[in-house]
Amino acid sequence: MPEHVHLVVWSPKLDYKIDKFFAGLKRPFSYRVGKSLRTISSPLLKQLTVTEKGKETFRFWQAGPGHDKNIIAREGAAWAIEYCHNNPVKRGLCNHPSEWKWSSWKYYHQRDEPWDPKMPMVSGIPKW
Repeated sequence: MPEHVHLVVWSPKLDYKIDKFFAGLKRPFSYRVGKSLRTISSPLLKQLTVTEKGKETFRFWQAGPGHDKNIIAREGAAWAIEYCHNNPVKRGLCNHPSEWKWSSWKYYHQRDEPWDPKMPMVSGIPKW
């Protein structure tokens, strides 16, 4: 999506800490994006700068914890993945999930198709 990310994560551990996972993912990513934007003096810096507690700060991620859910059944995971796949279609950004460049739809539905080497590799949900 142009302004947000859908991410389905599977943890082999039952006692994981989702807040620690997101902090480990979001903080370094935001730092690198901010550094890159400052390096090239991007006008996006102004758009991504907010005032918090009287201080200006760079904010790449939306404020708040997000909308995480624990999914314990394979069917629930499959539903969440298909929801992510269909989101760009519902928004009118493409006509079919296969057309959205950033989608994992092809991984699940067209595994024989070549994977774009410029895109991140996808690991599917494990077989239970």
